[in-house]
Amino acid sequence: MKTALVLGGTRFFGVKLVHSLIRQGVEVTVATRGKTNIPFSDKVKLLTFDRNNLDSFQTAFEGGQWDVVYDQICYSSVDARNAIEIFQNKTKKYIFTSTLSVYDLLDKELVERDFDPYTYPIDLKEKDEVSYQEGKRQAEAVFFQKASLPVTAVRFPIVLGGNDYTERMTFYINKVINDEAIYLRNLDASISFVNEDEAGDFLAWIGQTNFEGPINCCTNGSVTLREFISFIELAAGKKAKVEITQSDNKQTPYSIPKSWTMSNQKARDLGYHFQDIHQWLPELIKKSI
Repeated sequence: MKTALVLGGTRFFGVKLVHSLIRQGVEVTVATRGKTNIPFSDKVKLLTFDRNNLDSFQTAFEGGQWDVVYDQICYSSVDARNAIEIFQNKTKKYIFTSTLSVYDLLDKELVERDFDPYTYPIDLKEKDEVSYQEGKRQAEAVFFQKASLPVTAVRFPIVLGGNDYTERMTFYINKVINDEAIYLRNLDASISFVNEDEAGDFLAWIGQTNFEGPINCCTNGSVTLREFISFIELAAGKKAKVEITQSDNKQTPYSIPKSWTMSNQKARDLGYHFQDIHQWLPELIKKSI
C-alpha cells in the first residue's frame, strides 16, 4: 500500500488510523465534510465532500486512484451502494468499519460466521430509516453481495480511549465519583473492548494484507461488568452504587442482559498481535479520573 484514502478519520480511532498510515510511509488523503479540525492537516492531502449528496460524493473523487480506501462513515445500505458506484474503479481494496452490533446476543464468543452478510436480505434504506445495527448489517450485505472490488469489513466492539467523544466510560466514572446510582441488567455479563490505538493500528495493518471478508478486531480477553465497575472503584477510591434492574428507561451505556463478546482468533491467525485487556483498561480508567 502506497496510497490510501480515508473517509472520515478526524475523530477518535480514525485519527489513530491516519497516524499509523503516515508512520508506514503511506501517502494519505483524508476526506471530510470540512467541519472538524484536522490535527495532521500538514501531513495529508485534504478533500471536502458531503456523503449525503451523491453529486458532491461523485465530484470529490473524480480522477482519483488509491491503493486502499478506508470508510469510517458508512451506516446504511444506500451509503454502501453509493460507495461501490463511486470507488469500484478507483481502488484495489475497500475497508469498511463495521461493528460487534451486527451480531445478535448469543451468549457465546462470537465468530465471524455468526452473522453472514453474503446471504442477508438487502433492503435499500438511508441511515435515518434504520437502527444502527440494521444499518451496519445492510452495509455489509451490500458490500459483500454487490461489490466487484475486494472488501474487508472490520467488526469492532466498543472502542475506548482518551479521545472517546461518546464519553460512555466517563459516564460510569462520573456516577461513581458523584455517588450516583448505576443501573445495570447483569453484573456478570462479559463484554469485549478494544482501545483506540489498537483499533487504528489494526486498520492500517489489515490494509497491508490480502484478506477479504468480515473480521473481528478486539483486545485479547473480556471483562464482566462487575470487573469493569471494580476498576473504577479502585481508581476512584469509592464504592459504586449499583442497582440491578431490567427497566429499559433506567439502563446505562454498557448494560446488557447477557455476555456480548467476540473472538479475535481469525485476526490472530493472520498474524496480528493484540494486547490483553488487563494490560490497558485499568490504566486507562486511572488516567481518566
